Amino acid sequence: MVLELTENTLMQDTASTIDALHALRSHGVHLSIDDFGTGYSSLAYLKRFPVESLKIDRSFIDGLGQETEDTSIVEAIIRLAHALELSAVAEGLETPTQLETLRTLGCDFAQGFLLGRPLPAEAIGDFPADDLTPWQQSHS
Repeated sequence: MVLELTENTLMQDTASTIDALHALRSHGVHLSIDDFGTGYSSLAYLKRFPVESLKIDRSFIDGLGQETEDTSIVEAIIRLAHALELSAVAEGLETPTQLETLRTLGCDFAQGFLLGRPLPAEAIGDFPADDLTPWQQSHS
């Protein structure tokens, strides 16, 4: 299970938030910062929160391969995540060009309509696929 938290949520009562997040991690809950780069958090907190990934907001993914600024921001977030030993997750993946750019930049994971449309839980089944390796190989 992955719990995604926005930057703004993390910045409220940070001392209590850090304690709560450590408790969740001790119970095996994986933590991710959602919409990274769109809030007002201090980068200093990234080393204190026990998160495992940074999720890049779709507003930056939209311009990949087309807008230099978006590509630079995505690249910087991926490098930051990796420097902090976190995974980088891109949300809003819709085109093969975006996918190829994310691969080139070293993004770890992606989600979006290119990979599949949202489904109700009963349609997914008991064990949704987290490993997209077969998809990546068949669509390369």
